Amino acid sequence: MVILISGASHTGKTLLADKLVKKHGYACISQDLLKMGLIRSGNTDICVYDTEGLRPYLWNITKEIVKTAVENGQNLIVEGCYIPMNYREFFDKRYLDDIRFVCLVMSERYIRANFDDVVNYADAIEKRADDDIDLERLVRCNAYFMSRCVKCGAPYLLIDEQYRVDWDPIEA
Repeated sequence: MVILISGASHTGKTLLADKLVKKHGYACISQDLLKMGLIRSGNTDICVYDTEGLRPYLWNITKEIVKTAVENGQNLIVEGCYIPMNYREFFDKRYLDDIRFVCLVMSERYIRANFDDVVNYADAIEKRADDDIDLERLVRCNAYFMSRCVKCGAPYLLIDEQYRVDWDPIEA
């Protein structure tokens, strides 16, 4: 099984992936690590801040990794904000049967009420260099991810009143 975890920055994608890795022993790929490896190795001219350029570039690589994992019967978790909500369009049914997806989305109410916690937990799993979290940008990004989920019919986990991310597709 391949588990795809998407969502805006600071929603806890890496935290959820880490929980599932520890619980089930799956391998995990972070799109942020893949991105930095490609940039640092000189294998792309795309800038780290070029989100629109990075999204299709990283997704093209990621989707082929997902296909390979499914074909080989390997368990894998892929987490990152570059996984599109219309991910289903990129796979035949033979792949989709073995793929689970969730998008983590924080409500505007949650962000505004808990912004200090979001900032304080930003480094809970990965150390972020030069991470300047902007409240209004975080609200806009989460609203964008939510609208894409709704438009594409993609499953999402809404973080609204408290931060509780206990989604586990293996036990579902």
